[in-house]
Amino acid sequence: MTATTIAGVRDTDRVDEDLASAFGAVIGQANVLTSFDQRLGYSRDRLPFAVFRERAGEIAGAVPRLVVRPANQDEIVRIVQLAKARNVPVIPYGNGSGVLGGAIPLGGEIMVDTRRLDKIVSINPTDAVVTVQAGMNGADFEQQLNEAGYTSGHLPQSIEISTVGGWLACRGGGQLSSRYGKIEDIVVGLKAVLPDGTPLEVRPVARRSVGPSIRDLMIGSEGTLGIITEATLRIFKMPAVERGVVLAFPSLQAALDSARLIMQAELRPTIVRLYDRVESDERTKDIALFKTKPFLAVLQFCGSEPMVTAEQSMALEIAAAQGGEVGPSGPYEHWKQNRYVAYSQKWHDAGYFNDTIEVTGNWSTIPAMYDAIGNAVRAIYPGIHFGAHWSHVYPEGACQYMTVRLPPMPDDQALPIHQKLWDTVQQLTLDHGGSIAHHHGAGLFRNPWMKRELGAGLAVLQSIKDALDPGNLFNPGKIGLRAGPNAKDIRRD
Repeated sequence: MTATTIAGVRDTDRVDEDLASAFGAVIGQANVLTSFDQRLGYSRDRLPFAVFRERAGEIAGAVPRLVVRPANQDEIVRIVQLAKARNVPVIPYGNGSGVLGGAIPLGGEIMVDTRRLDKIVSINPTDAVVTVQAGMNGADFEQQLNEAGYTSGHLPQSIEISTVGGWLACRGGGQLSSRYGKIEDIVVGLKAVLPDGTPLEVRPVARRSVGPSIRDLMIGSEGTLGIITEATLRIFKMPAVERGVVLAFPSLQAALDSARLIMQAELRPTIVRLYDRVESDERTKDIALFKTKPFLAVLQFCGSEPMVTAEQSMALEIAAAQGGEVGPSGPYEHWKQNRYVAYSQKWHDAGYFNDTIEVTGNWSTIPAMYDAIGNAVRAIYPGIHFGAHWSHVYPEGACQYMTVRLPPMPDDQALPIHQKLWDTVQQLTLDHGGSIAHHHGAGLFRNPWMKRELGAGLAVLQSIKDALDPGNLFNPGKIGLRAGPNAKDIRRD
């Protein structure tokens, strides 16, 4: 692996003043960032591999040529038109909270920072929808909705460090998904700018049957097909009642069966979280009940009465039939207090190599998939930390969210192991009929497995990309699509 040091890039960096002036004429020179340190801050998102590189004084990708900060969709249209005329690739940037490298420049790109588009446009109580600009911070958005008596129903762990547009771009999922759905279930309309500068609007209506969904072409495209500027989302009344329940199960299979049966009974708890033995022990070590029933589950029910009590009673009856027993509320309260805390940073600061990998499996294959992955990961590095939980559940299956952590060691030893861990987890997921990504998106880091994941569908996506973006200027090289000329390979260069 040939490293690119930050110091070395700084020494050779040169700003294209002509290009900076051209964009300054569009949005004002104050909104064109040109200093090296400013641009360096946009050279990565929260991809752990990129964090490891930066910790060693190196850059995983590249420093962007410029950063531009438009104030509205019209300015984005003009930025895209100018970029197309100058043959300059662009990457939309929200708050950089993605963990798969979707916002990492690979050489020659400018970053379009959308965070000045940061307002709620309107709330429509009759239709129960809100229209919001794409650059609005997720926590600010939710707070303003709460003040009006509503919730977005989309509360990812990253809510404080992410934007609404980012939720759409990576096809994200929030912690309340078993009740309110994922972002694709919540979006009813959007606006975007296409690679030639054409504004796109998908008008917000309850449903349409007019061919393939253009809305869904944008959701999950990670800036490769368009820059999302505005979204209209469903909103929900703040629940009058909210209750959490802690359950102890005698086995992981019993916990999984309970979640499956609850969802197949058409119940919709707000939260369903199941933990393997490793993650259960971390949360229950001082609770006597878990000495005999060591597998933790956390459920939450919300809404209005009598629905909440009825739903909770039915769910607990199902759990009891599988050996589940109600326990002290401590693990639920701890989860509530820390639900938006990102734990990776403390491990990175201490020199560890911490990463998370979320995949999707069906109930019939999850137990074998979990065992196969766990055994393979521990065989790669016997001293590794490996834990998992299942936190988004469906009638058909669930998201399996895994944490892998290597102890401090030299990078030239750790990074090959890290790469092997990723390859093993993704391949075993596919071997068991699962999907390689549940809600973090594909970004850059999942490129090697996109062909096997999508099959002929990847060629379909590439054809759409080529038609909309023949110059390959919108976030090239992401979600398995063709990279730009001379693009850096972050695993090898």
